[in-house]
Amino acid sequence: MSLFIPKTVSAFCAAAIIIFAQALPAHAQSLLRDTEIEETLNDYTDPILRAADLNPSNVDLYLVNDPSLNAFVTRGQNIFLHSGIILQANTPNQLKGVIAHEAGHIAGGHIVRSDYGNRSAYGATLIAAGIGLAAILAGEASAGALILGGSQQFGAIEALAYSRVNESAADQYAAQYMERTQQSGQGLIDFFDKFRAQEVLSQARRFPYFRGHPLSSDRIDALREKVAESDHTYKKDSEDHQHRLNMAKAKLRGFLEGPQVVFSKYPPSDTSKPARYARSVAHYKAADLRNAIREIDSLIEDEPNNPYFYELKAQILYESGQREKAIEPATRALDLKPDAPLLKLALAQSLLETGKTEQVQESIDLLKSGLLTEGQNSLMWYTLSRAYGDLGQDALAKYATAEQAYAIGDIQRARSFAQRAQEDLPRNGPQWRRASDIIVISDTELAKSRSKRSRRKPLTFQTTQR
Repeated sequence: MSLFIPKTVSAFCAAAIIIFAQALPAHAQSLLRDTEIEETLNDYTDPILRAADLNPSNVDLYLVNDPSLNAFVTRGQNIFLHSGIILQANTPNQLKGVIAHEAGHIAGGHIVRSDYGNRSAYGATLIAAGIGLAAILAGEASAGALILGGSQQFGAIEALAYSRVNESAADQYAAQYMERTQQSGQGLIDFFDKFRAQEVLSQARRFPYFRGHPLSSDRIDALREKVAESDHTYKKDSEDHQHRLNMAKAKLRGFLEGPQVVFSKYPPSDTSKPARYARSVAHYKAADLRNAIREIDSLIEDEPNNPYFYELKAQILYESGQREKAIEPATRALDLKPDAPLLKLALAQSLLETGKTEQVQESIDLLKSGLLTEGQNSLMWYTLSRAYGDLGQDALAKYATAEQAYAIGDIQRARSFAQRAQEDLPRNGPQWRRASDIIVISDTELAKSRSKRSRRKPLTFQTTQR
């Protein structure tokens, strides 16, 4: 199965759209992993980050499985993009503009400053009034003031102004970064213009992006003036960047939307590569193996050195029960993209299913190689535990299970399996020492958790018996 869905572990997971449940803010449900889309986004993003004097290797970009329009940053230099914002972007330049804006928040230190601003504006009582605070930060100054009431209204207005100042500053930063990379800043203006009606909608009806990024005509006008000064205002995206965005959108639609919806957006009369890509996925999801293979084979014929077409073919074959046949295209995909951890995972899972000792060992080698790059990939650890188990290497299987549990934050289970693994692992070997680390860290975290619970004891009331 191509998806890793919350609370389940799938048997197969090609790199074509993997869904990971991870610790995210409350409004986000899962992350999407896809080597092709990640590569496209990184190629768009890295020049912008360098223009912002940020090290691309220190900034993590995440794709959230959510059709709503949103993008945001968190502490630790993390940028989150909803799948919906990619699907709504008509051009790479629009998407790049949004990314540049978020980079501006990081470079400008707005995350830390907004935390400080909130504390100074509200104090403890305002923070406790969660509903009013949320309304203010989202841009509803009057609503927030009514909820909070009295003299606290001034703190609410101050916080709103602070948020709008940050948004305007991030716009200006974005324009600078696009100029430095010799790209047009027009995309962010087009993006704002596209959704300008959000400015007059009630807070509840706005897209999440415009609840967190209050939009105003003044902001757009100021950005327009800045972009007009650039020598690259009317510069268009390259054909390659536009094509890659179209392919990313087609793949996302194929995996995340129903087959009939996909067929209506990409009818058979459309013979473009994005259309065939989307239809191949839709046919596969509709259990139509013949047409799924026909569409993907036509793409392979056009681009015999595209690893992602082979990757998708391997997934389709595997999911359709033709697991031996899936190995060849999965191998070809990895040959063409040898450093891609998710492609290593895909081939490893195909090899593992054969049950043959030599191929199971090859699966282990691939997974260990992939984990050198993605040490917190829980699905890789789970698959590795299965592979060790198939070879009767129970101590290593328990160790890999401990790592898998630790990666998803299941501290209690991680400690249990690490302790069980240690009993049979060679003392002071690398796995034994890592198991010790997991036990020590888990004990510390569990102790903190118990301490917090003890400080939250419920109130008790003493009654007098008569």
